[in-house]
Amino acid sequence: MKVIGILTEDFHFFYELVRRLKERGLEFVSLEKGRSVPANVGVVITTPGEAGGIEFDPLVATDDAETAINVARCVLAGGTRVRTVVVGMDPGSTTGIAIYGEGRLLATDEADSPEKAAESVGKLLSCLRFSHSLARVGHGDATKRDRLIRSIWDLVDEVEVVDETGTTGRAKRNDVEAAKRIAMAKGERVDSPPEPRPTPGEVRDIQRLSRIESKGRVTISAELATAVARGEMTMGQALQSKRKVRRAGP
Repeated sequence: MKVIGILTEDFHFFYELVRRLKERGLEFVSLEKGRSVPANVGVVITTPGEAGGIEFDPLVATDDAETAINVARCVLAGGTRVRTVVVGMDPGSTTGIAIYGEGRLLATDEADSPEKAAESVGKLLSCLRFSHSLARVGHGDATKRDRLIRSIWDLVDEVEVVDETGTTGRAKRNDVEAAKRIAMAKGERVDSPPEPRPTPGEVRDIQRLSRIESKGRVTISAELATAVARGEMTMGQALQSKRKVRRAGP
C-alpha cells in the first residue's frame, strides 16, 4: 500500500501536516533531502518554494496543509480508474465537501463560500481518474445551494439536490459529516443551473452584516447586498463600492 511522503524544511508546515495526518489515521513517512524516496511512497508533499529541488512525481506543492492532504489522498486513490465519483456538498455558512469513489471516502474539505467550494472540488477531481462524476447538493440553504450548483455545473457530469430532512445529526451541525450523508443519499436530478434568488430577509441580513464589518460606518444598499448574496461580489468589494459612491457624492 502506497503512503504519503513529507519532504519540507518548513517546520510549521511539517507540524500541521503531521498533526492532521495523525488525526485522520493516515500513514505517512518523513523524508530527507538528498536521500532516495522509499518505494512505498506514492506521493510527496512539499511547499511551492521547495518543489523545484525535488525530483519526484507525483508531487503536491502547496502551503496549505488541508489542501495538500486532500490532493495527496486523491492522487493515491487515483492510481486506478473508478467508474463513478460522487461529490457530496452541504451549503451553509461554510460548505462541507466529501468525495467518494466506488463508495470509498477519498477526500473531505470545507470552504467559506460556494465559489471557493467549487474551486476545491475542481482541484480534487483533477487528481482522480473516473468515468462519471455526480455532485449531490443539500437542499437546505436555497440561495447558497443555487450558487453552489451554478459554480460546479461545468465541473461534473450530473447534479442532484438531496432533501436533508430525513438525514440524522443535523441538530449538531458538522458541514463535512453532513456532506458525507448527502453523498450517500439519492437526490432529484437538476436539469439546468438555477438562478440564485436571495430573499428580502437575506438581503437585510447582509446589510446588517455590512454595518458590523464597517463598525457602523457604512450600510450597503439593497442592490449591493443582493449582489453579495448572489456571489457576484464579496462583502469587502461591496463596502468599497459604497465608500466610492459616498466620496463621489456632493
